[in-house]
Amino acid sequence: MKLSLGPVLFYWDRRTLLDFYAQMAEQPLDAIYIGETVCSKRRALSLDDWLGLGRELAQQSGAEILLSGLALIEAASELSALRRLCANGELRVEANDMGAVQILHGLGVEFVGGPALNLYNGHALAELHGCGLRRWVPPVECSGEQVLAVLEQARELGLAGLETEVFAYGHLPLAYSARCFTARAENRPKDDCQFCCQNYPEGMSMLSQEGAQLFTLNGIQTMSGEPGNLLADYASLRACGADLLRLSPRAKGMVEVIQAFDQVRRGAAPPLAVEGCNGYWHGRPGMLRSDEVNLC
Repeated sequence: MKLSLGPVLFYWDRRTLLDFYAQMAEQPLDAIYIGETVCSKRRALSLDDWLGLGRELAQQSGAEILLSGLALIEAASELSALRRLCANGELRVEANDMGAVQILHGLGVEFVGGPALNLYNGHALAELHGCGLRRWVPPVECSGEQVLAVLEQARELGLAGLETEVFAYGHLPLAYSARCFTARAENRPKDDCQFCCQNYPEGMSMLSQEGAQLFTLNGIQTMSGEPGNLLADYASLRACGADLLRLSPRAKGMVEVIQAFDQVRRGAAPPLAVEGCNGYWHGRPGMLRSDEVNLC
């Protein structure tokens, strides 16, 4: 299977982003997604900056470079920016909103369907395949059995040339809201947030009353408390028909994560247990760890 690096979901400053991607260009990645998917106010890099970075990464890494769009469109200015992104003419786009699907279909260009599109069956895949969808990322709460069933249904409908990319590592994006939770936590209005997300390079931890890690707040995005990690489930990932494994960026330790997945795909034995949660993949509560998933 191929390895992909998902878009950075957190708000990092320009220098941090550029340093991070310079490091990622040296890693054994087959696809790298760039761009902002969470909040339009995060403008550390402009569209032209992202495109320039994409050209450099393509030359340095040899990986496929893709450009991701916002998952929640709330204003006319965001829709206008989305149109420019979809019409960039250089990089294939990951659509995370149906507005992007409509624009890309109108332009007649192929695209990737991100996890925020919420595609749960073969009929939905067939509908979007007719619009130009050539790769899809199942919603993060899908189990391996669900992904396999969707792909079997897609084959029965005659779909061909469709790649499946499973979210295999990183904080799982669970929900989006018009409210900015990070600004609210700092008692700031959303329109005057002062970019406080930058104070939390891996999001803001939200604990239960018992002190357990429950969620991670990232601006308008609610994420899993622990990062998802499907490294121990490599065999079932391959069996379900996954073509790519998406590794979602974190502020620290990404080189080690990529190397661990790369070693397993090259033949090393998967670990019996890993740090992080993988309950969803087994049809269980998402926060369960690999060593807990068979105990409930």
